[in-house]
Amino acid sequence: MTGTTEFDVVAMGNALVDVIADVDEEFLDDMGLVKGSMTLVDADRAEELYTAMPPAIEISGGSAGNTIAGVASFGARAAYIGQVADDQLGKVFRHDIRAIGVAYDVVPAKGPSPTGRCLIAVTPDAQRTMNTYLGAGVDLGPEDVPDDLIRSAKVTYLEGYLWDPMRAKQAFRKAAQLAHEAGRKVSLTLSDSFCVERHRDDFLDLVAGHVDILFANEAEIHSLYQVKSFEEALKRVRGHCEVAALTRSEKGSVIVTKNGTDVIKAAPVPAVVDTTGAGDLYAAGFLFGYTRGLDVRRCGELASLAAAEVISHFGARPEIHLMSLL
Repeated sequence: MTGTTEFDVVAMGNALVDVIADVDEEFLDDMGLVKGSMTLVDADRAEELYTAMPPAIEISGGSAGNTIAGVASFGARAAYIGQVADDQLGKVFRHDIRAIGVAYDVVPAKGPSPTGRCLIAVTPDAQRTMNTYLGAGVDLGPEDVPDDLIRSAKVTYLEGYLWDPMRAKQAFRKAAQLAHEAGRKVSLTLSDSFCVERHRDDFLDLVAGHVDILFANEAEIHSLYQVKSFEEALKRVRGHCEVAALTRSEKGSVIVTKNGTDVIKAAPVPAVVDTTGAGDLYAAGFLFGYTRGLDVRRCGELASLAAAEVISHFGARPEIHLMSLL
């Protein structure tokens, strides 16, 4: 690894504005939504859902955006790559992410697509069902990936959702190649089991040959390897990457390396209000610890603390400075 490290983590993902609303089970049925899923929708469907949703919280988000916000909240040096439009929501996104201490310098897209948004319906059991209109996010391309930025970061964190748009996929591959050429680490979150089903062969290739740190929940890792038991998934993923951090909701998480397995208990939380962002903030805590040279068990413990904080309230961003958890 050469050069001076300017950033701990640079994250790349779909830059979205999150619209989060409390709904009942009947709303999901009426709108034909699959509980717990993430579905890509077009502009018309996004408008239909937005109109039908009850009063909502609207904040800058996106999976990797939430993660990098958590990394910055821990006090690490953080940067983000994602495309928004030159519109009002794009301005909100740019202001918000910079205000929390994240470097963000992507030039806004000038095309017809507006800034993307994720419509999140949260049921009383705290499960979130997401419908995402990518909007300008699909305009992210390899030319938006600064070589020097990737080379300067200890870890480049990539969002699995990026594998849907073709140009974003090219940006994804460029970032991974640049990071490894510079002797840095590449991290991937599988994002969603439906995303895994769409791109299983590509993801298997990425995990086996291009990813150092993998994040996945239980459903996603089952889908990736097409196995029924978690134990079988552990066997399959071991050795495919340097570290696999697998989350299991209230069961905690399991960290898999070539040298062994660490089981991490879920951090206590008084009441689960909204699971939106739990996996994103888990990744934030883990990557913060990793870039500080902590062992994987301690990284997992920090990850669990961050996840517990974000599920204790509405929204996918921490409400406290996560460095206070240290």
